[in-house]
Parts: sequence; structure tokens; C-alpha cells
Amino acid sequence: MNTKDILVVDGSIGEGGGQILRNVIATAALLARPVRVVNIRAKRDPPGLRPQHLSAVKGMVEITRGEVDGLRIGSMEILYRPGRIMPGRYEIDVGTAGSTTLMLQSLLPVISFAAGEVELVLRGGTNNPWAPPVDYVQRVLLPVLRMMGVNVELELVRRGFYPRGMGMIRVRTRPTSSLRPINVTSGKLTSVEIFAYTCNLPGHISERMSRRAAEILAKNGIKDVETITEVLQKDDPKCSIDPGAGILIVAHLDNGVCMGFDALGEKGLPAEKVAEAAVNDMMKQLSTGAPIDKHLGDQLVIWVALADGESTYRVTELTSHTLTAIEIAKMVLDASIVVDGSMGMPATIKCRGLGLKGRK
Repeated sequence: MNTKDILVVDGSIGEGGGQILRNVIATAALLARPVRVVNIRAKRDPPGLRPQHLSAVKGMVEITRGEVDGLRIGSMEILYRPGRIMPGRYEIDVGTAGSTTLMLQSLLPVISFAAGEVELVLRGGTNNPWAPPVDYVQRVLLPVLRMMGVNVELELVRRGFYPRGMGMIRVRTRPTSSLRPINVTSGKLTSVEIFAYTCNLPGHISERMSRRAAEILAKNGIKDVETITEVLQKDDPKCSIDPGAGILIVAHLDNGVCMGFDALGEKGLPAEKVAEAAVNDMMKQLSTGAPIDKHLGDQLVIWVALADGESTYRVTELTSHTLTAIEIAKMVLDASIVVDGSMGMPATIKCRGLGLKGRK
């Protein structure tokens, strides 16, 4: 292989975190293009590959029948040579509480464009700090992707919290022929869903989280609220090994898109404070009038960059994560993306997608 054919990506650009590696190997796999990633997680402490990144790359190599050099804990550089994306069943175990949803962010675009059905079982953490909870993926991200043409179902088999993880999600995809662009620049709130969950904790914690969230929403004039609580104990197969709690508030808009706002429980933090964190985030983002929450704005970049046509969407806040994802899409996919707005403020993102077609 001619070294000139290898795309070299500096992993220290933007935030310099694991997101760069995840996005780069996904886009390289979709284009069947060899890529060398250097300075991996250069701005993190410790830098280099951690177990969850190692697991994601290993999974990608298996799914694409590819090859990789430099794959070890702490490595700052890898060379990934993808092959053909193959249908089938795959199991990936982080071996820690590392986030299954962050692994899924990288793997889902790839398995969606396989020539046949894929079943993916991921083991690790399902509800982690600094990562989208599995409930957000189910209720906010996947409905938008289905609107774009992604054939995907996700089942939460068992929750996994820090420190041991040991959670499990099962994802099934059917072949995607191409992705439709989206146009989501406005939206009116129609209803709100409060979902509070606990594992290995007293049931009143979920009740207190949901009750406090509903109280604050009512004070802000939002009364069309559905409350759902999930209280799992160790005799339930869905219950995590370690105790944990959290809340997700889903805002349903009249355009069919949902916005999500979550908070994770912490030892010693009152349930009411967890609820307040999620509601305050919701009210702040809703006040911008933009219909795409700041986390969804980041996660959609790779999908609109692959879509067939021009997408336009408005985000409540332009984050450094989103800007980094845009940089990678431009670099690897040669996507045409224009951002109208500045970091930390609402912004409109326009992207003319690559128009990737599914393999037959």
C-alpha cells in the first residue's frame, strides 16, 4: 500500500479527546480508506488509548475485516486499514464501566451501511458521566436517525453504572440504502416526558426526582407532563451490579423531533438536586428557541455528512464537541459544512452530505 494513500489525522485537534478517534475510524471504515491517527487523546490525562477506545477499534476491525497497528493501552498512534463491512453478530466487552453508547456512536454508522443485518452486543457502562445515557439514545437520537432512513432498534438488557459497569445493550440494524437530509430549524414544545430510574436503591429516590422535576416545570408553565419511573432491584435481570440513579427529561416538539436533558445521580447528592440540574438545563436550552439540543447537535454531524442532500439544523448551543465533529467530517468525508453562529451560542449548521450509498 502506498503511504500517500493513507490519511493522517492529528488526534490533538479541537478538544483532543476520544471523540476524534471514534469519528475518524467510523468515517474511514465507511470509505474503506486507510487512516493513521496520531497524538490520540493528547489533551486528556492520561493521554493515549483507554480500554473503551481499544474495544471500539477492535470491534471496528472485526466488523470491517480490517487490520490495525499500534492497538494497545496508552498508545498515541494507530494505523487502521479497513476492509469490507460484514453483516453478522458481534459482541464487544469493554471490561470496565466504559461507555457502551460512546462505542455505539462510532459503530452505528458503519453497521447501518452493511449489506445485511447486524446484531451488536455491547457490554460496559450504560449510564455514565460525560457520555449520552442509553435512555437518551433510545428516546432522542434514534428517532431522528429513523427519520433519516436508519433501520435500527436498541434494547437495554441490563444497566451498568460506575465502577464495575457490566451493563449490556443489544442493537440490531437492517441495511440502509441512503440517508435522507433533515431540515429542523424551528419547533414548538407539545409535551414533556420525565423518566427517572434507579438501581439497587430505595424506590422513593425515583419518585422524588420525578416529582421535583414536575414541580419546577409546572412553575414554568409546562403542565402537559408524563412521568415514568423505573425502580430496579437486584432480583431484576435488568438491574445493574452497582447502585445508580438518573433522570432524563424528553421535550417532544411538533416537528417530530425530541430534545433530551439528563442528569446522573451521585453519592450524597439529594434526588431533588439531580432533577433540578436536568430541568435547569432544559429551560436554558428551550429559551433559545432552537429545536436541536446541544448534544444531539454534535451527534448528528456524521449522519448529515453522509446524507444524500443538504441538511440544515439549528442547535441550542454550539459546543466544542460539535466543532470537532465538523472538522473531522470535513477532513475525512470532504463534507461541505457551514456554521452560522459562535461557540457557546445558538447556531445554524448547514451540511451538503456525501450521499453515501449502501453496499449490495
